[in-house]
Amino acid sequence: MDRKASAVIDTATPAVYGLLVDGRWVEGAGPRVSVRDKYKLQPCATITTADAAQVRHAVEVAHAAFRQGAPVAYERGVVLDRAAQLLEARSDEFVRTMQLEAGFTQSDATGEVRRCVQTLKLSAEEARRLAGDVIPLAGAPGAAGRLGFTLRVPLGVVAAITPFNSPLNTVTHKVAPAFAAGNAVILKPSSYTPLTACLLAEVLLEAGMPKGFLSVLHGSAEVVKHLQDDERVRFFAFTGSTEVGRKIQQAAGLRRTQMELGSIACTILCDDAKLDTALPKVVNAGFRKAGQVCTSVQLLLVHESLQQVVETRLAQLVQELSCGDPLDPKTFVGPVISEDNAIRIDGWVQEAVAAGARLLAGGPRQGAVVPPTLLTNISNTMKVGCNEIFGPVVCIVPFKTLAQAIARVNATPFGLATGIFTNRLGDALAAAQQLEVGGVHINETSSSRVDLMPYGGSKDSGFGREGPRYAVHEMTEERIVTFTTN
Repeated sequence: MDRKASAVIDTATPAVYGLLVDGRWVEGAGPRVSVRDKYKLQPCATITTADAAQVRHAVEVAHAAFRQGAPVAYERGVVLDRAAQLLEARSDEFVRTMQLEAGFTQSDATGEVRRCVQTLKLSAEEARRLAGDVIPLAGAPGAAGRLGFTLRVPLGVVAAITPFNSPLNTVTHKVAPAFAAGNAVILKPSSYTPLTACLLAEVLLEAGMPKGFLSVLHGSAEVVKHLQDDERVRFFAFTGSTEVGRKIQQAAGLRRTQMELGSIACTILCDDAKLDTALPKVVNAGFRKAGQVCTSVQLLLVHESLQQVVETRLAQLVQELSCGDPLDPKTFVGPVISEDNAIRIDGWVQEAVAAGARLLAGGPRQGAVVPPTLLTNISNTMKVGCNEIFGPVVCIVPFKTLAQAIARVNATPFGLATGIFTNRLGDALAAAQQLEVGGVHINETSSSRVDLMPYGGSKDSGFGREGPRYAVHEMTEERIVTFTTN
């Protein structure tokens, strides 16, 4: 294979994608895995996976490249800025790929590309301004004549393990800041959505990322295990389930990690919420990417005085959403990542209805497509009320007092983000201070995110922060330097 990952995707003759090691695409020695069109449920490409020897070789190459030295900060910024331009020029190709392998609608895929361009540009800026601090040593007794400052230095080899639900921008949120900081990166994308990662790698190579500073390894948990077993991998950046994240963290030992894990995301509608503003935002946050976002609104906590009007208005909005073929520009909700997951989601909904929940919007599953679903009258013991759905399902839960709503959010083991709609400053500040989550968004939903802000959770939702400025600091360490003048 050459520097191109593959030919253009052709569902009639699925293309074969290999591994990127040392600047070249090579065939994996492990099993071949089919990548499916998530709507048609047919193979659209094949990936070759890495065996233990190839993982070890990729780490050797990355470690050697890091030891040889990354380009200077300015040049790293140039590479990332150039990558943003190249990616934007190939946006149609990225959109089409995500529509096929991720089941994204045109709107979701286009938004993913737009945000990725910004993430690359932000990372370029951080590469150019990475700096430490001046330490006022002379302010300490007996330290007259001493000067001190800190450096931010890269860690070495970073393993980026990425999910299917954001196959471009989340990948970029790990790869770009790692390189901006001067690290070498080994990317292990989701086997559900590996093709977009390959296209991104092509763009980064064309932009001038030196060989060895980016590897792409396809495969299962075995690939991750081989990376964990190699102490030359100094940092693990992971987005995925809490269960898998816990295992990666345990294996990392004293090595550093960043974990963006599961969630049951909530949004609160107080009695003074402006519904004309709030409800369209809830619909978008609950059903974009077919609800497969860690911060998708799963529990909509509604003040009891608004329950009836919210149920009526929201049911109408959800019923009007089109679902089905992601290649149709009118489709708002495409398929979930697999038919098995669609069956699971549909099963949870049916269990809830059988146990007394009321179905306000929804319908029968078709293949991997779960129609946008709205439930009310749920209990905490139903799966839809106590487990992460990760699908196009929103549940309305009434509350009497803000304290009760906050307690409901904090009762989950997760703590990624919460939205609250209110115009009372006191309630907004109470939520900000009392909600045990990584982000509180006033008059926005739980899924509100701007790529330059710090993003991450607490409790079982993980730790560490994404956002280029914050990720660069996660992937570097501080070194103190002192001078004594004679």
